[in-house]
Amino acid sequence: MTVAAAVPENVPGVETNYTKLLLGFLGMAIGQFMAILDIQIVAASLSQIQAGIGASADEIAWVQTTYLLAEVVIMPLTAYMTRLWGTQRTFLTCCALFMITSVLAGFSTSIEMMILTRALQGLAAGAMIPVVFAVAFTAFPVEKRMTANIFMGLIVTLAPTIGPTLGGHLTDALSWRWLFFVNVFPGVLSLYLVARWGNFDKGDPSLKRGVDWWGLIAMTIGLVAIQLVLEEGAEHSWFADDSILWLTVLGVLTIAFFIWRQLTYWQPLLNLKPFADRNFSLGILMTFVSGVSLYGGTFVLPLYLAQIRQYSAAEVGTTMLTSGLAMFLMAPLTRPLLKYLDYRWAIFGGFMLCAYAMSLGAHINDQWGFWEFGVLQAIRGVGTIVAMAASQQVTVSTLRPDQMKDASAMVNLARNVGGAVGLAAISTILTVNTRVHLSELSASLSQANYGSQQMLAMFTARMTERGLANPDGAARKAFQGLLMRDASVMAFADAFMWLAIGAAVAACLALFAKRQGAPSAVAMGAH
Repeated sequence: MTVAAAVPENVPGVETNYTKLLLGFLGMAIGQFMAILDIQIVAASLSQIQAGIGASADEIAWVQTTYLLAEVVIMPLTAYMTRLWGTQRTFLTCCALFMITSVLAGFSTSIEMMILTRALQGLAAGAMIPVVFAVAFTAFPVEKRMTANIFMGLIVTLAPTIGPTLGGHLTDALSWRWLFFVNVFPGVLSLYLVARWGNFDKGDPSLKRGVDWWGLIAMTIGLVAIQLVLEEGAEHSWFADDSILWLTVLGVLTIAFFIWRQLTYWQPLLNLKPFADRNFSLGILMTFVSGVSLYGGTFVLPLYLAQIRQYSAAEVGTTMLTSGLAMFLMAPLTRPLLKYLDYRWAIFGGFMLCAYAMSLGAHINDQWGFWEFGVLQAIRGVGTIVAMAASQQVTVSTLRPDQMKDASAMVNLARNVGGAVGLAAISTILTVNTRVHLSELSASLSQANYGSQQMLAMFTARMTERGLANPDGAARKAFQGLLMRDASVMAFADAFMWLAIGAAVAACLALFAKRQGAPSAVAMGAH
């Protein structure tokens, strides 16, 4: 199915109206920004939501898990949906659904209502995100694609960065319900712009015949199972828990069946032919690995600031803004940089900057705050925007336009699954390594150690001065808490080092890509 672009760059004599094209694309980008932002903006205020709807600690986690599950499941279907209904109709439907369910989530009075509305929100969000990527590489002429690509990279990386800040301030100033109500105004603007200027292609109603229902069922079960394993695995000691083990087996088998089905069925839900292209396959791998490292970094920084430094949600968000500011300032410089630089070396340099920034975190201590993280975040931000813009360009540079929608769905799915793997890996590293470091510290500070005896005596004296009934027991508890804090800081240092390794691996993968041809060659391949 060939994409019929609203801006027919391949038809001689047709003049492109870039103003209308940009307005339509801007409307879609606003929707994409909302969809990505909604994860982090809610994460910053889960405790307030928990209190507001009377949920338990275990139940409130499903507010995020349900959203992510729905988002991952719908992404592979977006290519089929846009071919069937057209990009404009698909996006408008999903954007309207996202707005309605956002309002309903804001009015939630129970955990059941919240989970249902979050699931519907996730379905709408997951469908909006890949569509923007596909439009950037089909509706825009070759010479304009890099600008659209950089803009998308800025959205994908900036939205999670400012989410905690916006979420914290909204909750403090108004209430947690405004985390959802805030989607209404940009949603209306997005609907207007896309309805007015977003007619990028036409749907094909004939695709309603022969829907691959077995493939759809297998894909849904497989992605839900894998996502649940990644979400719950660390908490349940991974494969030591039978439910995690069997969920993994179920996920692997159903995904394998789905892949076989897409390769053999006459009308697949997701066309896997782009994987025959070396750059695309490497790009998917880079996207996955970078998702592990970059989104893992977005997770570990706020966690350290909240747990070790006891920062409020607003303070965490302010510290995280350094990265967003660096990306915002670097974005205008990225296009001229990539114009003269081989994309492979741009990806390598960008990811290596990210790796260097993360390696700085390996020297973290319990006094690190805004200024120490400011340098780390600024370097990481610059590297991220360059690496993501160049990697997205390389991933799809040698694909045909009719493969772009399927490619977009798979790129965004790889990024999300990579992010989930990153969060699971970081959680496991922090849990396991904290225990290991605590054991090592406890062993080195034995009863026979003079320094530990002196410190324990100092704590005991302080507890005695406070008039506690059991100063010796209180002193030992305080001493153990100090050891736990040190062990946690050491575990965070380990996590930063693993994130640095992940970014370095993504950098090295770029060197195996084929060199992209000149713009004129790419344009010729689009005919």
